[in-house]
Amino acid sequence: MDARAIIAGVRDRQGLPADAARWFADGLASGAVSDAQAGAFAMAVLLNGIGAEGRVALTRAMRDSGRVLEWSLPGPVLDKHSTGGIADSVSLLLAPALAACGAFVPMISGRGLGHTGGTLDKLEAIPGYRTDPGLDRLREVVREVGCAIVGASADIAPADRRLYAIRDISGTVESIDLITASILSKKLAAGLEVLVLDVKAGSGAFMKTLDDARALARSLVDTANGAGCRTVALITDMNQPLGQSAGNALEVLEVMETLTGSAINEALWEVTSALGGEALALAGLAGDATEGAAMIEEALESGRAAATFGRMVAALGGPADFVERYPDRLPAAPVTRPVPAPRAGFVTAIDGSALGQTVVRLGGGRLVGTDRVNPSVGLSRLSRIGDEVDRGEALAFVHAATDAAADAAVAAVAAAYALAAEAPREPKLVVERVAE
Repeated sequence: MDARAIIAGVRDRQGLPADAARWFADGLASGAVSDAQAGAFAMAVLLNGIGAEGRVALTRAMRDSGRVLEWSLPGPVLDKHSTGGIADSVSLLLAPALAACGAFVPMISGRGLGHTGGTLDKLEAIPGYRTDPGLDRLREVVREVGCAIVGASADIAPADRRLYAIRDISGTVESIDLITASILSKKLAAGLEVLVLDVKAGSGAFMKTLDDARALARSLVDTANGAGCRTVALITDMNQPLGQSAGNALEVLEVMETLTGSAINEALWEVTSALGGEALALAGLAGDATEGAAMIEEALESGRAAATFGRMVAALGGPADFVERYPDRLPAAPVTRPVPAPRAGFVTAIDGSALGQTVVRLGGGRLVGTDRVNPSVGLSRLSRIGDEVDRGEALAFVHAATDAAADAAVAAVAAAYALAAEAPREPKLVVERVAE
């Protein structure tokens, strides 16, 4: 077997058998497959697809190209993955809430991609927090605390790391087959028993239409279950930011306010409880998703999730008193400006991608991979669809490093909001459920 024969098979619509997937993934990890061959493979998959069996085979092969964690814990091992959105800090709420309900959560997360924020970037706004503790320390923290949110180490799904970079430069990012294998190979390498997926649809998501989100959700759910991990997906609305803050330290601040009960964000709360309820039910820790959602809400309301989050932060190098002193521990931008509404009316639409790009241009994300992220900048008190504003009233607040950056961001945010005289119907947060 060689790379040319495997590529030719996909090119000729013959699919991707399991042995071919294993050979190619091993070759990606070892370097035996060249960049040119990897690019040709990715383009063949994009153009012709590899079918349901091929997706399972590629996912398993990329998972097995590196280290696959095994656990011996007194409870189920769960995780959650989001396809990316604006002001979406659910992971920071859900991981400690699941742990407080008896689950163990080795959450391997990523950095910001395009206009969407990254969980690791948010956590690195916390002074001292280590997102790369190594697998041994990850095991210790998950066992001791119940959850750990970290990045993938070099020996987790190395075939995916190689193919991911090739996809970015070969025009093949959009392939649902490759998206599915990329997401799931890293998640399943964490040794999960249960996975819950948050597939975003709307202006602030990568999948702009509901049909595209359904196709991705179905591919992810079928492939993960086919690879032996019990999985369910919720399609959730991303036609507006989920939270009211976008930017790394600002989103952590919003999470802490919700965890401690000082200022609860209802949208974040609803999506967190819905995803958590599905995960607990699938893991057998709750009778059904409704009971599971109530368990998540109790963990949040009682402060047990906040206490778990604090232990995780301390165990991974952050301040031991973070839950008590988080306003003092998080960096703040030197310039804050309101975004005045150009006229009175109701918010009828929000360009989520434009808001995400504004945060990136402020320095809160990366235009290229080598950019350094400024954790303090971003947007806060974002108005939501259905809100009524007067002329000159703040639609949002900009947090910037300089006056010039603030001026540009104010104009961009104002342009991202549509106002009308009549109130619109607010979008439903949880749109659909996709299961096996």
